[in-house]
Amino acid sequence: MKQTSPTIGFIGAGTTGTALAVRLAQHGYQVIAVSSRSLTSAEKLAARISGCKVYSGAQEVADIAELIFITTPDDTIPQVAADVQWHDGQNVVHCSGAHSVDILETAKLRGANTGCFHPLQTFASVDQAIDNIPGSAFAIEAEEPLASALKEMATTLEGDWVILKAGDKVLYHAAAVFACNYLVTLVKLATDLWQTFEVPPAQATKALMPLLRGTLSNIENVGLPNCLTGPIARGDLGTISRHLESLSKQAPSLLSIYKELGQQTVPIALTKGKIDAKRAEELKALLR
Repeated sequence: MKQTSPTIGFIGAGTTGTALAVRLAQHGYQVIAVSSRSLTSAEKLAARISGCKVYSGAQEVADIAELIFITTPDDTIPQVAADVQWHDGQNVVHCSGAHSVDILETAKLRGANTGCFHPLQTFASVDQAIDNIPGSAFAIEAEEPLASALKEMATTLEGDWVILKAGDKVLYHAAAVFACNYLVTLVKLATDLWQTFEVPPAQATKALMPLLRGTLSNIENVGLPNCLTGPIARGDLGTISRHLESLSKQAPSLLSIYKELGQQTVPIALTKGKIDAKRAEELKALLR
């Protein structure tokens, strides 16, 4: 057990709260209290952690723990912070990716140290979230000494951390949407195209997965911009022309998306150095 770590409580026992609580407890942090709007969720969280007790309300968790994570849905975080009577020196942290630490202003006015600790990860279920937490990056907003405590926590969870200012949070979250949520959308659009030659979505997804894994591996191991492959990276005007012609006939709803993504890809190809400025302009003209 981490002898110097504060006792920890969780207000909210959803996917993120449960995964974070379980992993912190596994690394020796003293997770001692949980409350949740759903008693069943709180009991499930507590059942995974030795010494963690379920409390009926947020105030009881705040009364017993030194560091409190508010892991309720984003829209309810400000109200939870406002409803609790915090005390001087207490640490209150939320885990929202979209909101800054400012939504804990009422806790700060009551003397608490406030912060944000957001795991940059995708969580589809509790068990999957527990598996995915280690190695994740964590976005941290806090003043010292809480900032250092959260950095140590991120490192203990085998992750990296980045310090954000309040004004950074919205674009940080938008970047996560591009990298995660819209990747799902792109795969869906790809499987839609496979249906034009009568391959069902499940089979198309299975076939595309090795390509997706290879792309992610290239991004990680080769890095931008050199990981870019394909017709734009090669400056292959003929192939792109055929794509545009086929899309206009068979999937016209995807034509504008293809062109916009292509326009955004041309500068990456130019930076990679496999095409020159003249070919880059030709590609842009074709994709307008």
